[in-house]
Formats: sequence, C-alpha cells, structure tokens
Amino acid sequence: MIERLLRVSRAIDALSEWVGRSLSWLVLLTIAVGFYNVMARYIGRFLGLQLASNGLIELQWYLFSLTFLLSFPYILKQGANVRVDFLEANWSDRRKALISFWGTVLFLIPFCVLGLWVTVNPVLQSWGLLPDGTWGRWEISADASGLPRAPIKSVVLVGFGLLLLQAVAQAIKYWAVWCGYVEGSALPEAEAELPPLE
Repeated sequence: MIERLLRVSRAIDALSEWVGRSLSWLVLLTIAVGFYNVMARYIGRFLGLQLASNGLIELQWYLFSLTFLLSFPYILKQGANVRVDFLEANWSDRRKALISFWGTVLFLIPFCVLGLWVTVNPVLQSWGLLPDGTWGRWEISADASGLPRAPIKSVVLVGFGLLLLQAVAQAIKYWAVWCGYVEGSALPEAEAELPPLE
C-alpha cells in the first residue's frame, strides 16, 4: 500500500518539479517586460511618443503573479518553506516526520481546500457567471487597453490545486518515514550540515 502511495507522491513531485523549473523562464520574461516598460516610459517622454501601454504594465504583474502563485508547490517539495528548525534540530527523522505529517494534514491541506472553496465563486464571476446562472462578459481591466482579469484570477485556483497535490505528496512521504518505510534522513526537507557561522 505504501509503495503505491509513494508512486503517487513521486508523480506529484515530478509535476511540481516541472512547474517550478518552468517558472524560471517566467522570471526572465517578467524582468524583460519590466525593463521594456521602464525604458519605454522614459524614451517615450523624451521623444514625445506613447511607447508604453497599460497592457504591458499589467502583463508584468500577471507574470509576477503566475510565478508567485505557482511556485508554492515547488518550494514545499524542496523544503524551502519556513520551518522552526531550532525546535526540531535534535529530533529523530521519525519524530520530524510525525510532526510534519500532522501539521500538513491538520493545517496545510485544510488551508488549501478552504482556499479553493473561497476562490471558486469569484473566479467563475470573473469569467462572466451571473447571479441567475447565465453567462455574461469576462471581467476586463478598468484601464484602457488593459488585459482580461478572468485568466489571472483562475491561476489562484490552479495554485491552490497544485499546492494541495504537493501537500498530499508530502503527507505520504512523512507517513512513510514514520512507518519506517524510508530509511535514514529521507525527509524531503533534510539538508546537509552547514558549518557554523563565524
């Protein structure tokens, strides 16, 4: 049974790894769009031309939002999330796994489910769902030549969904360590000993 669950967890890990590595290109694109926006504003003023647009300014924060919202599963998988290391420094791997398992099951997974539940209606309304159940127009930026809001709001759902999947994968791995199925320091967040700072 645990072997099957670990296979599921490895598949989720692979998805989070792929998404996380893909986001590095979005960071570069965000920087490039931001650089263009700044240069276009100043050069446009100098030349007396309108080189910048609200669409490109919004694209910059859309790209940042994508990077921010979709990187949480990768951060969790890598163990780069905030932890209280000084409390667990002398704990065994099994004890760390048990505490992490219950923290994930009692706090992180319900948080993701709550995030999905609270976000569904605003996202559907952004896509044009009306109170009577019919569909109208997408939500559009109030700024001239702005971008539609519905796609970027949908990313909130995707982000919570991916984080929920990774939380389930982490819980499986923690439980496997607690059961003694994974030997040694196989916790996902285990790090090499660092030399003391001097």
